[in-house]
Amino acid sequence: MPRTQLLIPAAGMGLRLGCDGPKALIDVAGKPLLVRTLERFQPLNLLSGTVVIVPAGFEAAFEAALEKAFPRVPISLVTGGAERQISVSNGLNALGTDTEIVAIHDAARPFVSTESVAESIEAADQFGAATVAVPSIDTILVGDADSFLIDTPDRARLWACQTPQTFRVSVIREAHAAAKQADYLGTDDATLVQRTGHTVKLVRGTPLNFKVTTPEDLALARCVVEKGLA
Repeated sequence: MPRTQLLIPAAGMGLRLGCDGPKALIDVAGKPLLVRTLERFQPLNLLSGTVVIVPAGFEAAFEAALEKAFPRVPISLVTGGAERQISVSNGLNALGTDTEIVAIHDAARPFVSTESVAESIEAADQFGAATVAVPSIDTILVGDADSFLIDTPDRARLWACQTPQTFRVSVIREAHAAAKQADYLGTDDATLVQRTGHTVKLVRGTPLNFKVTTPEDLALARCVVEKGLA
């Protein structure tokens, strides 16, 4: 397997969760959200290292939480920027020089399956870029500025994006450099790669790989842990 590192953007704040601190440190049934997420990767022997991107001013809090949870696992901390894209760029600069593949995974997705991670690494090794996603089960409507329906895309072709998004390091670095030069701010890394003309393979994920964003998501995450559903 190619030398692969895990990159975890965890610099977001928990404002939408009613918390004025880092979202990644919010408690989920007795453990920080970030710890729950990182635990999903521990059974894998595919990773050569982990980089966690943290908000400025909270480095010590993250270091303490990670040292308590993973005392024997080397985890590098990198300070994030004002935007996720800047934070990921900072993380990419911290990768080992011999790293071939990087898997970028949201700190707020604590229930990713190990199968999805392994498949995304294999797909990135083969195609250069891959993202975990799930086929849309809802009909998606396109509205105008006044909230009137203007289009209904074919649901059979629609996927909901998840993470990890996994890339050859050269591919994602080129995409970030191009976005910076064009002053383009994307919503995710796969979009940046697609803008360079590179193909991105879709790897089927699971509904449990949801992102904890709202209080309802947090309640669901706690329930998943307490009920042993993941």
